[in-house]
This record gives sequence, structure tokens and C-alpha cells, in this order.
Amino acid sequence: MKRRTLLIGSAVATAGGLALGYVGMAAMGSGRGLPASAAAPGEAILAGWVKIGEDDSVTVYLPHADMGQGVGTALAMMLAEELDADWPRVRTEPAPGDARFANRFLARGWVLQNRQIPALFDGVIDTTFGTIAGFIKLQITGGSTAVRFTGQSGMRITGALARMMLVDAAAQRWGVPAGELSTAASRVLHAASGRSLRYGELAAEAARLPLPSQPRFKRPGDYRLIGTSVPRLDIPAKVGGSAQYGIDVRLPEMRYAAVLATPRHGGRLVAVDPAPALAMAGVERVVSLPDAVAVIATRYTTARRALAALRPRFEGGDESLSSERLFAGQRAALESEGKSRVAIGNVVQASVDGRQRVDAHYQVPFLHHAAMEPMNATAQQAEGRFSYWGGTQNLLWARSELAKLAGLPLEQVTMHPMPLGGSFGRHGLPEMSNHIPQIVRLAAEASPHPVKMIWSREEDFAQGAYRPALSSRVQAVLDADGRPLSWEQRYIDTAGRNEAFEIPYAIANQSIEAVDHPHPIRTGAWRSVSHTQHGFYTETFIDELAHAARQDPVEYRRALLPAGSRLARVLDEAARRSGWRSAPPAGRARGIALVESFGTAVAHVLELSLSDEGVPRVHRITSAVDCGRVIHPDTARQQVEGAILMGLSAALGEQITVQGGAVQQRNFGDYPILRMAQVPPELDIHFLASEGPLGGLGEPGVPPVAPALGNALFALTGLRIRALPVLPQLAASASARRLAKATTS
Repeated sequence: MKRRTLLIGSAVATAGGLALGYVGMAAMGSGRGLPASAAAPGEAILAGWVKIGEDDSVTVYLPHADMGQGVGTALAMMLAEELDADWPRVRTEPAPGDARFANRFLARGWVLQNRQIPALFDGVIDTTFGTIAGFIKLQITGGSTAVRFTGQSGMRITGALARMMLVDAAAQRWGVPAGELSTAASRVLHAASGRSLRYGELAAEAARLPLPSQPRFKRPGDYRLIGTSVPRLDIPAKVGGSAQYGIDVRLPEMRYAAVLATPRHGGRLVAVDPAPALAMAGVERVVSLPDAVAVIATRYTTARRALAALRPRFEGGDESLSSERLFAGQRAALESEGKSRVAIGNVVQASVDGRQRVDAHYQVPFLHHAAMEPMNATAQQAEGRFSYWGGTQNLLWARSELAKLAGLPLEQVTMHPMPLGGSFGRHGLPEMSNHIPQIVRLAAEASPHPVKMIWSREEDFAQGAYRPALSSRVQAVLDADGRPLSWEQRYIDTAGRNEAFEIPYAIANQSIEAVDHPHPIRTGAWRSVSHTQHGFYTETFIDELAHAARQDPVEYRRALLPAGSRLARVLDEAARRSGWRSAPPAGRARGIALVESFGTAVAHVLELSLSDEGVPRVHRITSAVDCGRVIHPDTARQQVEGAILMGLSAALGEQITVQGGAVQQRNFGDYPILRMAQVPPELDIHFLASEGPLGGLGEPGVPPVAPALGNALFALTGLRIRALPVLPQLAASASARRLAKATTS
């Protein structure tokens, strides 16, 4: 990265230090640097994203939300490693919702996928992505991008540049060549003279220096932090109870709001009589919103009781919509011609040349995010300013949207980002943030008091932005040896970036088409996004082809994968670790699936048995993961474990169904989440030693779970799972078996 690509902004004098930051070259000439509030007295900002105090404290700004994934520790480790910081003195702070903190590292990494480019173009590339990040308000958490993009393209560079600046400052003070100096534990060392200086002593001087032209990274063999499981920085506050989430916000004179929206997505509020609510003590306002009614009161319980007393009338939405009608419409749509995504070879000729045809239809239901913390937000509009407290995965967009809806200049909106009590994508995309217009209107109604809006659990279920319910039809023609000559697929499309449809197998003739089938139900990103559906389609169908060819599923896949590829490596490792070649214990069977997503390849081998009542018991899941170098092994393992359990929960029993245009599930009693007793006693996870590009870890463990489960069930029972979830199908199959047994006895 060239020095010219990071423009030092305006210097802000502080007691004992300087606050210096950078903005992209597009801002050159504006004189804008980081705000004075970014550095406290005695601190200096070096190279952006990190500030160093006179007491040697190192604070790393995090442009990603804390959703429990541990990303703050991993990012801080990557910066601290290159900085040679003393880890006990490292802390983190959320980056403010300010365009000067737009995450250009994320823009650069997402487009370039961490590919190296000639140094000649560094300045142009970095400036371009700095401009893009600010323009599109890019300060997003999602897509398993934090470590592989922000960490690799941002934190490591920042740490290396800051270390080099500190060394240059020490070299100037001592009058010695910088090449004679080394660093360790937040000190610059001169071995020849035995002298050393603390980073805190050098920070202000270093902040005055120009950025080096290129970062010099440490050799992996010299790493002290990366690859170790240091204690996570966020855990003490969470365990001790001092961590504050959005739902924990308490402000003086705060009011509370409860909301009830139209049960049918796309509907509207027609009328409501506020009298029953206003008659209750503590109720201050009944607010009519375009698609909802809200009550503002001095206590949340009061607001809830008053809301329950109202009888709002809603109209609109599609009253005839049901899950059955939706899937029937999708089946019909898949018979029509779609938008071509992949066209390779000649599938028509392959059909003529083939010996055997395999045809399958798959479907997956809507899924709720089911986070522990229901949707909530706190806001105050007073004296021409708007303040917001809450969790979001899209900080800069949220600030911009709040300003627009409140009719205020952006600089009059202050964000107080909070950790999220779970999210899994729910707080990500703009179209999923249906609570934002509500809190803006309620803040205006409650002004000058702050108001906290909390959705009830029932409202959270009814007004979700669900993982889309989708279908796909896949056809293949096999040759005399059982190898696929062609792969022909149509699938119901989803909006946005969607590389998940690409199959990893070497099949000469392919036709893959997307088909539109709109509906009014609100949908959005769910953990692993489109890979969760397409992983199920692809890995179930390739298993069907292996069985149709009477070949081992592992051997069949290996023959179709590029030798030495990430997927081939995880396939072999998972098979070896699970004992695939040996017979499973009596009454059990194994299934395998592998998916590469977000730059990481994952293979799961799932071993299960089945009770007489048709209830599966998963005994063991063996996983092989290639994500490149592992930054924090414990957190990496936790991410994969969490992804496995979430994927298993969804595959077994989770589904959002629609009847009369409304969501039927109202709470966890209607939406069975995996219970502790259902957790597999063995989660055997193995990370492959890899020098490949860094991949994500928050999501890639989810997609292979459902197909591995279905493939294991087929191996055990002969029942092919082509629709999710599996428990209703297994229960129906068990009932049919019992009925047949009773009839014949």
C-alpha cells in the first residue's frame, strides 16, 4: 500500500499526544481527518484504526458488530501481531458510524477476494475502494468477511505500518538506522546499546511521520499471537453482566413502546380506536403507523397491556397465500424457461448419449432467525438532534436512513452501536430493517423523552425477514460407467449476490437457470445466505447420482473434483477421520456432504440412528475445514460448532409456514429449536493445515449439515429427503410403517 493512498488528515492537539487519522484520496483537499473525539488526551492515532496511549494502551477500532462471534478478538490479534503490541494492553472499541470510518478494506477484499495486484496500482485501487466504501455506506457485518477481508487487508496492514512508524520515530530520536531496531511487547529495542523505548513514549512523534510506502509483515514463523487461543476480550464483560445490549439501555425519563403490525406482510393499518389504551394509567400515546399500531407508556408492561386492549383493523396483503400454494406455484414456475446463469457444453446432446436419467425436485421452507434478543431500539429526538441506541450489522446505512426519515442533517444523528444478542443476518440488509421507520416515528411522538421500542416475541416471529422458501429441479444424465454427462437445473431465484448455484463438480455439460417467483413475504439474509439452499440441492443430488451409479458417495465425489482442491482435501480428511471405509455400529448409518462458501471448504460426515417412532439421533458429526490459516483456534472451533448446531436445528424441525397470508408460528413453542438433549455427543472438528487464502468461518459450517443428514437417513432407511425439515416426514413414514404392520398382523 503506497503512502499516498492513506492521507493524513487534520491534526488535533490533545494533552500529551496527537489525534491523527486518514481519509481516502477522494477527500484530499477537504482537510477532513478523524474527529477529535476519536482520541482522548494522551493518545495518538497511527495509520488509522488504532490509537496508542501514553500508558502503552493499544485501542483497535472495530468496523464490525459484536454478535457473539468473537471477531473483535481475532481482528485485534491480527493488528497486534503485526504491531508487536503487548497483548494485555490491547483493547477494542466499536468504530463510530462515521463515513471516515467506512470500511474500504471490506470493499477491497470483497471485490478482489484478497488477490494480489501489482504495487503500481495500489494507490488507484485503494483510493477507488475508499471512495466506494464511503459512497455506499459500507460498514457492514456479514458474509463471513471480518477476518478474511478487514483483518487481512486492513488490520495486518495497519499494525505493520504503525510498527514501522514507531521504529522510525525511535530511530530519529536515537540517531541510528531503523534497520538496527526491533520490536517486542510494545517496545522498540536497540540491541547494540541495550536501549528501549515504550510505544507510549513514541506515539505522538510517530503520528507526525509520513506513512511508509509499503508495509513489512512479520514472517509466520515469528508469530506470537496468531494461531493461539488467547482469552477473548469480550467474555469477561458478558460473563460478569456488565456488557450492555440494546435491550439493556436505560435512560432518564425513558418511555417504552409496544408495537403490533399487520399479520399479513404487505398489509396496512386501516383504523384503530385508541380509547381503550388511553384510559389506562401510564399510557401517553397511541400511534398509528402505516402498517402497525403502537402504544407509548411509562412502563413496557403497561404498553403491552394497552396494546392488547386495542382492536386495530388491517387490510391488504395476500389472504389466499399459503405455504402449499407457494410451493405449488414454484413447481409450476420451474417448468418455464429461466435466466441462464451457467451454460456449458450441450445438455441436449448429452441426453441423447446418456444411458440413465435422474430427476429430482427439492424444496426448503422459510426459516426465522430466532435470535435470543428480540428486535428492539432506543431513540431520542430532541433539540434538533436524533440519537439511536441499538445493534445493527449495517451502521453507516442505519445512520443515513435515520437522518433521512427524521428529516435531519446527517451530522445531527448520533449512533450508539450496541452488541447484538444474536442476529444471523436479521440486522443486515436495508430491506430487513422494518423496525427503523417505526422507531423514528415513535421518537418524534415521545419527544423530548427517549423511547425504547421492544417487539414482543410473537411480533418478532410474525414480522421476521425470513430465509427464503425455495425450490429447485435438477436433472442429470449418466453414462455407462455412472458418471454424469450433464447437469440441468432450474431454481427459484433470490435477490442479490448469488454465487451459491455454481456446482463444484467437473461435469462437461451444464445448464443452470434462475426462475423468478415473487411473493409478499418479507425475506432476507439468513446464516450462510443462498448456500444453505443450494448446498442442500447440490449435495443431495450428487449423492443420488452416486447411488444411482451404485458407487460409494465419497469415491464418486472425488472423481468429479479437481485433484488437490480445497474440496477434495476436506472430502478425504472427513472420510478418513470419520472411519468412512469401516462399517458403522449396528443400527447406524453415515452421510457425507461438502460445500465451499465464503472462501472456506467444509465437509461433514454425519452418523445417526433412528428410533421406532421415526426420531433420528445424531451420534457424531466429523468435520474437516480448510479456511487457510486459523487465527484463534478456540473461536474458530466455536464458530463451526455453532454453525453445525444451527444447521442441524433447521434441518430437523424448523420452518415458518404461511396460512391466509399470515405467518402461523407465534413463539418457540411453534418453532422447535434444537434442545441440549438432541446435540450430538461428538463434534469432531479438524482444521486442515493450509497456506491458502483466508476464508470465513461464521457461516460455512451450516450448508453441508442438511444434506449430510438427509444422505445418512437414505443410507439407513432408503427414504430420500428432498424437502426440509425432516422430522415431519420421518414421523409420517413411521406412522405409515406402524399402520402397515398393524394391517398385516
